[in-house]
Amino acid sequence: MVIDLTRLRNGIDSEVIVDETYSVPKEDLEHTGVTSIDDVKITGTITVDSMQEIYLNLEVNGAMIIPCAITLKPVNYPFSINIEGTLEEILEETPEKTINCQNRLDILPIIWENILMEIPMRVVSEDAEDVELSGDGWRLITDDEKKENSELSKLKDLL
Repeated sequence: MVIDLTRLRNGIDSEVIVDETYSVPKEDLEHTGVTSIDDVKITGTITVDSMQEIYLNLEVNGAMIIPCAITLKPVNYPFSINIEGTLEEILEETPEKTINCQNRLDILPIIWENILMEIPMRVVSEDAEDVELSGDGWRLITDDEKKENSELSKLKDLL
């Protein structure tokens, strides 16, 4: 999503209005744990401040499909991100290469980096509460039930 900044830098326009819908390609989702991210709505403005720096004010809204941690059924996980700041500040936080010449700016790497930060570690669907969490010779141990190793707990007494 390359934005032309020529009219903005020359003072012809006071702002560039961004109003786009984007779907993340499957190959970008390979190692993220996300099944799909479709119809991400990107709205906002790009302006030049008094110091002649590019200033972004973007709102990114969408939903990602993530497998449930217990049942592996798809769970719809909505997200809303506000990206605000000067281009220089935002690019310091974005490790990916961004097309940033004098007159063009690719905002997709900035948006993608912010979406990646919104991916939760795990999601549990509402249907997972009814799932049997034990069986013949096994049961699910939750974080609350984890016990300390008795051999290691003896070492605590020494300290």
